[in-house]
Amino acid sequence: MASFPYYLANRPEQPNTDLEVTDKYSGEVAYRVALADEASIDRAIGAAVDAAEPMRRMAPYERRDVLNHCVVRFQERFDELALSLCVEAGKPIKDAKGEVSRLIDTFRIAAEESVRMTGEVMNLEIAPRARGYRGMFTRVPIGPCSFISPFNFPLNLVAHKVAPALAVGCPFVLKPASRTPIGALIIGEVLAETDLPAGAFSILPARRDGADLFTVDERLKLLSFTGSPGVGWALKARAGKKKVVLELGGNAACVVDQDADLDDAVERLVFGAFYQSGQSCIGVQRIIVHDSIYDDLRERLVAATTRLVAGDPKDEATFIGPMISTGEAERLHAWIQAAVAAGGTLLCGGTREGAMLTATLLENVPKDQDVCTQEAFGPVAVLSRFDLFDDALREVNDSTFGLQAGIFTRDLYHMQQAWDELDVGGVIIGDVPSWRVDNMPYGGVKDSGLGREGVRFAMEDMTEIRNLVIRTPGR
Repeated sequence: MASFPYYLANRPEQPNTDLEVTDKYSGEVAYRVALADEASIDRAIGAAVDAAEPMRRMAPYERRDVLNHCVVRFQERFDELALSLCVEAGKPIKDAKGEVSRLIDTFRIAAEESVRMTGEVMNLEIAPRARGYRGMFTRVPIGPCSFISPFNFPLNLVAHKVAPALAVGCPFVLKPASRTPIGALIIGEVLAETDLPAGAFSILPARRDGADLFTVDERLKLLSFTGSPGVGWALKARAGKKKVVLELGGNAACVVDQDADLDDAVERLVFGAFYQSGQSCIGVQRIIVHDSIYDDLRERLVAATTRLVAGDPKDEATFIGPMISTGEAERLHAWIQAAVAAGGTLLCGGTREGAMLTATLLENVPKDQDVCTQEAFGPVAVLSRFDLFDDALREVNDSTFGLQAGIFTRDLYHMQQAWDELDVGGVIIGDVPSWRVDNMPYGGVKDSGLGREGVRFAMEDMTEIRNLVIRTPGR
């Protein structure tokens, strides 16, 4: 399709083609998309409010059937979805296919969980005054939800909001990233094939400065945002009484202990630092290596990094594609240059052409440099040494972020210590922090956000506990 409508109250509308979506490799306009204005967003929220009761009344098996329909249709449209990612996000085709597989997994998990949401029977007789009382609770949908998704995973990060909402029976309005809206709109096209109640979903690309209602409208009961920390915390401050879930940034660290398998560690570090051009909030940015193996690992890592193929993301051989924009590539290139000017050593990479930035490794970078303290969100990683494991853990924690950390170690006690002491949302042993599977609890602490995604955990956020107490007179 050369142009795409948006979806308002389950139906496609094409009032304009004002949003241009470019092929991130060629820079040419690939698609034109309808752009929602404030009046359309207001209508969509009103429709979601009207849909709240019909959505709540849907039987679990009906919700499951909607989600299973999506699974089947995404499988049938697998190649189309992968190509759309390749074009709109500049994602190398192998990574794009991987994301489509995860989209399918996320909807499949949600279909399974939709019929498993249970409450609990509680013993209330904890004191004489409670004799004859029993209790139980269930979970009920929170109501209309607002979702704002980022550009880097235009399918699966949308799925992590949409699929749990459908599983519990919450209507929603979604603002996909304006740079990468196509995947979300294809999801909307598939949802429009189902018998969801009118108003159950709206998918509305919109300019950031015209999308305030996604955040401030009091009819919405939950805001789930994935994106940059600056934007996320600002939205939370304006969200009012609604529940807020934030999945924000990181500058993930990976510790390589002295007993690590170096061949395995190098293979995983290259993946973690440079897959989809490093544009992942859990991409490996800081590599902290035991002094006894540092020189060997550095040599192997540089050799593996320089072998990576950069170029057209549609080519199966390509590992490094373009960053999302030339501006973002210029920003990160400037950080690399500043790190070198401050005394850091460039081990490989460090060159830019348009939105293409070569895979870059640095060492000896002062700890106050942006490439160490901020979220790079691109193909760069910084190496440093440690002698004592305690020092490595302190370096991991020396960050305003706390999303995930990776530890390559075979030492059971080091593993346990890392889990006990690292101030992060997840500790990955024997692999990079970039690893995630879509049913696990995922999220961070500190500037990395609030709450957890992962289908079952998002479903908990999208529901409220409703308690029932029963008194038996005479007991």
